[in-house]
Amino acid sequence: MFTGEFRHSVDAKGRVAIPARFRLQLEEGAVVVRWLDGCAAIFPRPAFEALAAKVAVLPLADTKARAVSRFLSSSAFDVERDGQGRVLLPGAIREWAGLAAEAVVVGAWDHVEIWSPEKWAASQKDLDSADALASQFSGLGL
Repeated sequence: MFTGEFRHSVDAKGRVAIPARFRLQLEEGAVVVRWLDGCAAIFPRPAFEALAAKVAVLPLADTKARAVSRFLSSSAFDVERDGQGRVLLPGAIREWAGLAAEAVVVGAWDHVEIWSPEKWAASQKDLDSADALASQFSGLGL
């Protein structure tokens, strides 16, 4: 399970460090994709394969299903960590996520999200107060 929030730099080559506590979970390989809310996501290979299997059985006649399939498959790249625990994020994914010199690496249960600091701050703004957070939990059955 991936949890926590970490700040890392993005180097000139587009590499970002993966927090040490996440690395073991990515030993079997990893896939980076464009993800929801304008961030990038890194999935352990088994988790990405499970997601891909679900997408593969969606009905071809469904316009939304085809769009989701294209979105995920066109942006999926295998990534490997280098000796310093960094992964190279493809340019298209960095552009999608608005990543430049800094990144916020966030655990999201079964995957890791990589956000630009600005997008991350904006996404968290609606949760700044206890009442706002309670409102988000409302109706989720938690």
